[in-house]
Amino acid sequence: MVESVNKQWYVLHTYSGYENKVKQNLESRIETMSMQDYIYRVIVPEQDVAIEKDGETKIVKENDYPGYALVEMVMTDEAWYVVRNTPGVTGFLGSHGGGSKPVSLLPEEVDDFLRKFGNPGEEPVKKVEKLDAEIGESVNIIAGPMEGMQGKITAIDDDKQEVTVLVDFLGRETPTEIGFGDVRPILN
Repeated sequence: MVESVNKQWYVLHTYSGYENKVKQNLESRIETMSMQDYIYRVIVPEQDVAIEKDGETKIVKENDYPGYALVEMVMTDEAWYVVRNTPGVTGFLGSHGGGSKPVSLLPEEVDDFLRKFGNPGEEPVKKVEKLDAEIGESVNIIAGPMEGMQGKITAIDDDKQEVTVLVDFLGRETPTEIGFGDVRPILN
């Protein structure tokens, strides 16, 4: 048995729209090729989203990163071969080609991903951040799609580690939920 200390997370490139098929294919190959001691989990970064259509609310899966999946594995030659030759996998993110091994995700990147997309029933390690701002204060947004914008905090959700910030977007004030780590108070 391989020491689990060596296991790390890697990002796979897949054909867009085939992420769940890649997950099924890889999980099947793990079983048939007896790779359970080297390849542990595969996650497709998707979430349940409520969509209202014709007065009915439906829950659908929405893929936040089309064309990508994550795999937790020990990077051996055999495990690398099994993963990259799985139908639908086009390569690893961070591999420079020519047979070079890919670069794993950083621990904080893994924590963020697992917190957001971790397998149901699994409780990822939750890193608690402290927000050094209060409702009504202005903040700079330092990451994400609203990066570089400023706004006022209208709500704070300690459980989700998010703030609701009112930003001026296309001439309208728009409430946006942003993680604690993606905002910085504006110092007067």
